[in-house]
Amino acid sequence: MRRKNPIFKIYSYGEYSRWNRESKEIPKILNFTTTIEAEIGTEFGYVLHIKNGKSENIKYKIEHPPFKNENGEIVPPFEGWEFIRTNDYRFYLGDCIWEPLEDKLGDWELTTYHNGKAVAKKLFKVVKKEN
Repeated sequence: MRRKNPIFKIYSYGEYSRWNRESKEIPKILNFTTTIEAEIGTEFGYVLHIKNGKSENIKYKIEHPPFKNENGEIVPPFEGWEFIRTNDYRFYLGDCIWEPLEDKLGDWELTTYHNGKAVAKKLFKVVKKEN
């Protein structure tokens, strides 16, 4: 029997509660938006709902404004892989703003790929939160 193709759909996007990377729990959505009013600790991204994808892999990439690491080098985009464990799977792709805030402001593009094809993409504009 032919296997069904996975179905990918962005379930939610915007600002989220703090994410515990050690937990399997997805953070809670606080605000649906693509403009992130950032302060230190602001969490943002998207939740991708994947159906019929058990045992597949997805690749993700987070392109961010140019900021430097502790050695003064420009940090490359964040990339990685995720193994889909069930046929009804939710994957959180996001980041959290850390010190210094000023070099994290700008466009952040989050993309998820399956078999080399982009299956989800969101562009977030990170701006300084007004008091």
